[in-house]
Amino acid sequence: MAQRRRHKRTQPLKRAETEIVEIGARGEGVCLVRGERIYVPYTAPNDVVEIEYAGDRGRVVELISESHQRAAAPCRYFGQCGGCVLQHLNFEPYKHWKWALVVTALAREGFDGGLVEPVIACPPASRRRVVFAVRRTKAGVTFGFNTRTSNEIVAIRTCTVLAPALADALVHLRALAAAAPIAWRAFDVSATLCANGVDVRFAGSSSSDISIDDLDAVDFERLSNVANTAGILRLSINSDIVVVREDPRICFGSVCFSPPPGVFLQPSREGEKALIDLVVENFDGAVRLADLFSGCGTFSLPLSMGAQVDAYDDDKAAVEALTATARDPVIGNRLKAHRRNLLDNPLTEQELSSYDGVIFDPPRAGARKQAVEIANCAAPLVIGVSCNPSTFSRDAASLRDGGYQLTRVVPVDQFVFSPHIEVVGVFRRQPG
Repeated sequence: MAQRRRHKRTQPLKRAETEIVEIGARGEGVCLVRGERIYVPYTAPNDVVEIEYAGDRGRVVELISESHQRAAAPCRYFGQCGGCVLQHLNFEPYKHWKWALVVTALAREGFDGGLVEPVIACPPASRRRVVFAVRRTKAGVTFGFNTRTSNEIVAIRTCTVLAPALADALVHLRALAAAAPIAWRAFDVSATLCANGVDVRFAGSSSSDISIDDLDAVDFERLSNVANTAGILRLSINSDIVVVREDPRICFGSVCFSPPPGVFLQPSREGEKALIDLVVENFDGAVRLADLFSGCGTFSLPLSMGAQVDAYDDDKAAVEALTATARDPVIGNRLKAHRRNLLDNPLTEQELSSYDGVIFDPPRAGARKQAVEIANCAAPLVIGVSCNPSTFSRDAASLRDGGYQLTRVVPVDQFVFSPHIEVVGVFRRQPG
């Protein structure tokens, strides 16, 4: 017998007039209706609103009374585009909320919030890398960002969080998207602002794969012409290069390199500089360092100016790029890059104990296994960098349990108007 298809029941909508009491961890306003927490996007504490809601999700039907914390959003797409969630807050309450994200996450693991220093704020128009969603239909090509709660794309022509040179390239990025093969129905366009221009990469979306093998001679010529006319440095499809006008250059201090297509970079130059300055300052005087989850060398390269550095990462392209960069005479054989999956095969406490400093900058999920090994090693100084306060705090607790003291925490807001915040933590091995 055929099984009866089960349909998900939608909850009936309810209405309520209520006051927003706080901003939740995902950047949504929180109100209490009959004792239940309801999350309402694009609201500010002390807003009085009429909402329509089902379960714990709501939306504003009418803004009855505006909060003094509310500001006019600078972007005309705010509320439609899912990229920014907090443009409607004044700067001081916005900055305090970001700071409180870190304090709250640390408090859950028993750390004192007094350790958390004021937020280092990056300017709004500072993002140097961005990913656009593209969809081709009979009506044409839509180029923009996904909405907050669906795969629908909001077509955009401007973006207030992009660095000016990247924002100026939007018209060229749209032209490149339109020049892609007709058979590509859904794909992503990534753009990175380098020291000498814009690097562009096509990649498959969640619903479709693309490949350089999809290009015929006409496609190749059309894309090459558009890229060259636009002054694009390099155009790639996944990791395969279509055309190069000039090798992209990324610089960490006095050392520059050409990044592989799609390799991880910090989202803003200003945020990157703040992170590097904090790390280099705290490792001043160190002789031998381990850089875990090193990527292309955001920290390894500056640190190698004054210390011997071993860098570890599982990304083959990043390790190869860092190995090539390490040959620069200015580094003087002080940097070695190693490929290793630190999530599954972390450096052991014995391997780590030969260093007088360790830095780890893992993905958002954190470094649970690696943190345990670090916690048991003899290195006197450890620095953790993370874009997720929750997993940072969990890993920090592992280090504390192993005898390290968390002495300093600095939030860096390079994900402007988003619910994300970068964290730098300094740990010192306690005697005995």
